[in-house]
Amino acid sequence: MGNEKTARLSINNWSEEDRPREKLAAMGAESLTNAELLAILIGSGNTEESAGDLMKKILNDCKNRLNVLGKMSIAELTAYKGIGEAKAITILAACELGKRRQSEEVAERKDLGSATAIYNFMRPKMEDLDVEEAWVILLNQKFKLIKAERLSRGGITETAVDVRMIVKTAILNNSTVVVLVHNHPSNSATPGRDDDRLTESLDKACDLMRLYFLDHVIVTDSTYYSYREEGRL
Repeated sequence: MGNEKTARLSINNWSEEDRPREKLAAMGAESLTNAELLAILIGSGNTEESAGDLMKKILNDCKNRLNVLGKMSIAELTAYKGIGEAKAITILAACELGKRRQSEEVAERKDLGSATAIYNFMRPKMEDLDVEEAWVILLNQKFKLIKAERLSRGGITETAVDVRMIVKTAILNNSTVVVLVHNHPSNSATPGRDDDRLTESLDKACDLMRLYFLDHVIVTDSTYYSYREEGRL
């Protein structure tokens, strides 16, 4: 009886109009909900829930946000009945692919002359991080991307981010414009004292070496803080 119930809850046994695979083939991927797309990946649910219902529950626990789902660990996902390690890995792999696609699409627009453009470029790299990372973005005089490089991971202070290395990297890459970016995993974009001190130090160093310090942008999942926009550079 249990095996019959499990089989009944697999995608192949859904009513025809509700089968996400057939729906995708007939109407396109954009016609499916996030839960339906994820249901295709996991294939089946558990003895009480279909794959779609199970993914609806998981997404509901993630406030229906895919970026929150992407931050879950394998252990957190396998805590749900019907999600084994293989399914958990499949879900996280799909979230990572989505993030990389977004990053590639943004990377095609390499004009980074505004805080909004910088945020859109860096958010895919930072939105799922649970620790702070600092990046330097090097631009030419027309604000076109030359290089984006991670500087540090785990804390943003003057000791963690070597201002001298930022200036050296800019000069070696023939960059005339420097942008500093880091994330706040707390999702509060408000800068702290360490952020202010680092900004001041890099501003002085860039001025001395005739580099243009365009901005220091603090990234969160939903917004950003720009020292340039706030009139602090």
